[in-house]
Formats: sequence, structure tokens, C-alpha cells
Amino acid sequence: QVQQLILPPTQPTAKNWTAYRARFIEPVRIRAGLAFWDAHAHLLQRAEAETGVPARLVVGVLGVETLYGRHTGRWRVLDALATLAFDFPAQHPRAEARQRYFEGELGHFLTQTLRAGVDPTEPRGSYAGAMGLPQFMPGSVAQFAVDFDGDGRIDLTHSVADAIGSVAHYFKAFGWQPGLPTHHAVRLNPQHADLDTLLTPDILPTFSAQRLSELGATPEDVNHSGRLALIELHNGDPVRGAPGAQYVAGTDNFYAVTRYNWSSYYALAVIELGETIEHLRQGKAAPTSLADFQKP
Repeated sequence: QVQQLILPPTQPTAKNWTAYRARFIEPVRIRAGLAFWDAHAHLLQRAEAETGVPARLVVGVLGVETLYGRHTGRWRVLDALATLAFDFPAQHPRAEARQRYFEGELGHFLTQTLRAGVDPTEPRGSYAGAMGLPQFMPGSVAQFAVDFDGDGRIDLTHSVADAIGSVAHYFKAFGWQPGLPTHHAVRLNPQHADLDTLLTPDILPTFSAQRLSELGATPEDVNHSGRLALIELHNGDPVRGAPGAQYVAGTDNFYAVTRYNWSSYYALAVIELGETIEHLRQGKAAPTSLADFQKP
């Protein structure tokens, strides 16, 4: 089953931001996020103070990844990683590189369980070997996880403190800049927008605000001093520039969020879930559109 699940779909479906968003910005996850934030406000505040990563981003990640620990995976991590390290499906378009990657992940996992005195057959996770509330791969545990509760060990499955501190540390390591918005609303000129040029860098911030405007996509903050990327979100229609597509200008902080999962759809879901929960905690109306999610 792991071999089948790791393969890309044979018939990819058109991306749909509206449908994707609805999976995460929904009542069950929002209520769980509010309860989680209330229960662990002191840890979230401390993580934000130490790393500069806002609590809402950590809350968004943990909500999207595992619904605050409710769904951390049923697969025995040892089995999943061993399968992908030694029997990776050859029909995968990047089989050789992916198999080498999972060999390394298996090595990290075995080293970590040995040092922690944990039976390596016990941990459970995703079919790809991701573990705990934040779904860290073993390599990410080695590089970015922290002992935030100070008990002398890192436990992302049973220690909420370690999970919160580790997610915040992850984003700090990938260059999160306190006070910088993740994205700006964009006014696209369909007749004059040079989408070929604008979308070639994908999610990598490349253009100044002025250059973005010259190419037909004017960001709401025309005085933004950093680099921007035009982020395109389809709604079931894969044609670039189609009426169903939506656009935002992603900053370096948006790019930092995509280092957790290399998807603009994922990043926006995390951002919007976290900000929706934050607004509700503050007694404000929850944002309802992309243009509402602008605050640093």
C-alpha cells in the first residue's frame, strides 16, 4: 500500500483552491484550533517571543497537518521507511532520487530511536514516515526539532510543547521575518499581464513591486520593498489567466511557509486557518477572502 500511495496519480485532477480551502477552513478544525490555542497559549506566546514566528502560523500548521494531534498516522514508521528505502516503486518519475532520500530518512529514524531507547517498531506515522503533531520527517527532526519542554528529549507525538517549539524553530530556520506579511492582494490586468514571465519563477520571490506592476500584476502594497512572486490559484480550470483563477503576491515569508510543504495551496490554507482562529479569539469577524489576509 505504501508503494501505491507514494506514486503520483495516474490521472491528475485540476487544482481547485476553493475546494482545497474548504477542507481546512471549516468548523471542526476552527473549533479545535480555538481550544488548542486556549489550552496552550503560554507555550505559543513563548515560542513567538523566542523565534519571532507568530502563534497563528504554528496553530495553522498543526491544524492542517493533524487536526491538533487527532490524526498523526496509522502506519508503522519503520515499515513505511524500510519499504521506501529498499523497495521504492521503479515506475515513479524520480525513483532513484526518492529512494536515496528515504534511505537517509530510515537512517535518521533508526539513530533517533536508538538514542532515545525507543523500540523502532512502535512509532506510528504517515505512509511516508512523517511523525507527531507537526508530521516531521526524521531528517527534519534531526535538523529542526527542539526540546521545548526541557525534559531532556524530543517527543513530537506526546509533547505539545516540543511540537509547538519545533514548528516555530523550523520557520525561523527557513528565514521567517517578523512583521513581514505573507502576501498581498493583486490587481491583475488580464489584457496586459505577461503571465508567462510572471509565473515562470513559480513561488520563488523574484520581482520588485514595480516590476510586478509593469508586467500587469499590481500588488496592493506598491511600496513593498522586498521581492514578490505571483501566486496563481486555480479553481478547477488549469488554463492560466482563466476567469476562475485567483492571484496573490507572495513575499519571502510566503516562501518560508512553503518550505514546510512545497505548495502554494497548502501555504495559504495554513495562513488562513491560523488567521481565522486568531480573529475569532480576538472577537473579530473571521476573514472571508484572500484580500482580508494581509496583516503582518
